[in-house]
Amino acid sequence: PCVAGAEGIHVDVQMRKAFVGGQTISEGDLITLDGTTGDVYLGAVPMIESEFSSELVTLLGWADEAARLKVMANADTPHDAERAIKYGAMGIGLCRTERMFNDMERLPVVIEMIVAETTADRQTALDKLLPIQREDFKGIFKAMAPRPVTIRLLDPPIHEFLPSEKQLVAELDQLRHLKDTVMGMTILADAVQFMYSDKEQHPGVQCLTDPHLVDEAIDKKDAMLKKVRALYEVNPMLGHRGVRLGLSFPEIYSMQISAVLEAAAECRQEGFDVRPEIMVPQVCTSQELKRVKSFVDAVHTVVEDKYGVKVDFKFGSMMEVVRACMRAGSLAEEAEFFSFGTNDLTQATFSFSREDAENKFLPMYNELGILQDNPFEVLDLEGVGKLMKLAVDWGRQTRPDMTMGICGEHGGHPDSIRFCHSIGLSYVSCSGPRVPIARLAAAHAALADTN
Repeated sequence: PCVAGAEGIHVDVQMRKAFVGGQTISEGDLITLDGTTGDVYLGAVPMIESEFSSELVTLLGWADEAARLKVMANADTPHDAERAIKYGAMGIGLCRTERMFNDMERLPVVIEMIVAETTADRQTALDKLLPIQREDFKGIFKAMAPRPVTIRLLDPPIHEFLPSEKQLVAELDQLRHLKDTVMGMTILADAVQFMYSDKEQHPGVQCLTDPHLVDEAIDKKDAMLKKVRALYEVNPMLGHRGVRLGLSFPEIYSMQISAVLEAAAECRQEGFDVRPEIMVPQVCTSQELKRVKSFVDAVHTVVEDKYGVKVDFKFGSMMEVVRACMRAGSLAEEAEFFSFGTNDLTQATFSFSREDAENKFLPMYNELGILQDNPFEVLDLEGVGKLMKLAVDWGRQTRPDMTMGICGEHGGHPDSIRFCHSIGLSYVSCSGPRVPIARLAAAHAALADTN
């Protein structure tokens, strides 16, 4: 929602306050916006999720009949999947497995996996994560059945799950200072125990006076700091991530593949028609796909034997590296589908870091007319678009019936959807709330093509 043109509001930038109608709003205060009426409410107003009117449902139904492109949603949780269905998504085009790792209850296990010094220790942590990811996938598969669900294996560098070096150094300093004061706390605890000898000592006091707890915390933080320093990269977004990480630590990808296929097997046992698709990120060569496919095939055999059910799946590749687009024909020998990750592909094609570009020079480029649009919002047809067209053509020369889609942010933009239709993509995938717009845009593209 957006409320614009409210001339009665006075904003004091230095005080970081806004004044309107006798009310003062400070930075950080909670407000509620009604983007339809233009009303602004102080505080959190109880909200209900918008419902589609019967007229809109009818219109979107007509749009689906006219469209050739399928519209999928990006969703990372069962709740996201259920919302996507309400918006009319025909499947999940991108499920980011790393989002599941960020839950506060799971993060300690993820950190345990990262700081492990041996493969055996790492496997112990992965064995704890396997049932957690399996349950996540089961929830998503059940919510989406019988629609396809494309699951991307771990993509970001693993240092992203750890605190920063600066934060760890500060925490270690605090812990070492605390260790120096433990003796004083011991004296305090003895005094408390003497004063209240008829009562059991409070467990909190025992914790404060136990030097072993502080030593253990210091050891864990110190191990984490060493790992953060060992994982340091000059340019992590072009470094040890995606398939490169999966090949360096095959046990990580094998755990995720097991979670996907075991979840699918359990869903099939319960009578759900599930259609999992496993997608490999940051691919640039067919040899990478061959190696990951060997992991998948090995796990697939074990899962089918274990559960006694047939588990069908598709195996595909993200297309977000320039070389991958130029070698699409070769990649199609291994991949059954392509999904263009246009966020990273745009960065690679322009040699722009999105955050730096948008904060430093991109507005100036737009103002001067050097670029007409923000290429991270509107797909660049002359550069990124041509790479996509080449990849589509070369991929389908190898595999004529190949499914191809787009799962970057551009997947919900009408102009980009029109282009995706024109080069023969099979689907677009976008965030759930953008699905209705994408459905209409897909219909417009098909109707314009017909006319």
